[in-house]
Amino acid sequence: MRRNLGRIGVGGLAVAIVAAFASPTARSQAAPRGSVFLSAADITRVITAPNGGGIDRQLRVVPSDTHNVGVGILRRGALKDSGAAAALNHERVSEVYYVISGSGTLLTGGTVKDVKPVDAKSETVTVLVGPSNNATFVQAAERRTLNPGDVVIIPQGVYHGFSDIPDHIEYLSMRADVDRVLPTGYVHPVLK
Repeated sequence: MRRNLGRIGVGGLAVAIVAAFASPTARSQAAPRGSVFLSAADITRVITAPNGGGIDRQLRVVPSDTHNVGVGILRRGALKDSGAAAALNHERVSEVYYVISGSGTLLTGGTVKDVKPVDAKSETVTVLVGPSNNATFVQAAERRTLNPGDVVIIPQGVYHGFSDIPDHIEYLSMRADVDRVLPTGYVHPVLK
């Protein structure tokens, strides 16, 4: 598996994403305290940890004066388009994906059916992305093939899911948490 983590400038990308989600007023009022660095080696340690978690692994949740920023790494295996793609939304957290390796067809927006809240006690809600809902796509508003280097912004409330993954897709997810529903200060156990 080829990794581009050393070339992507994760720190610069994270700064740009945080700035994009903070209002001009919030940015001017936030007191700089330094930065949080996640190395390619840190990310690889979490991905390859035998008990590191499932598809989605939260690396860190970092507080600022006005919001939290979570960073997760996700790896999904092959998925054939069955015509009934699963959909997920996050009620209070927006995400920005940066594809590291592999490819897949991402569906976003549109119409869904069979909406069910994700269990409030699940790791999905308590650690990863806050209150969320599972559903099934009836008709997606957008369908895009994602490849290494691609970035996609998924605002809170927008349903999203993959319909086809030829081999795998691995991507960073930067999570803007203006309501602070994610666990402030969380660090993946492998990184402690």
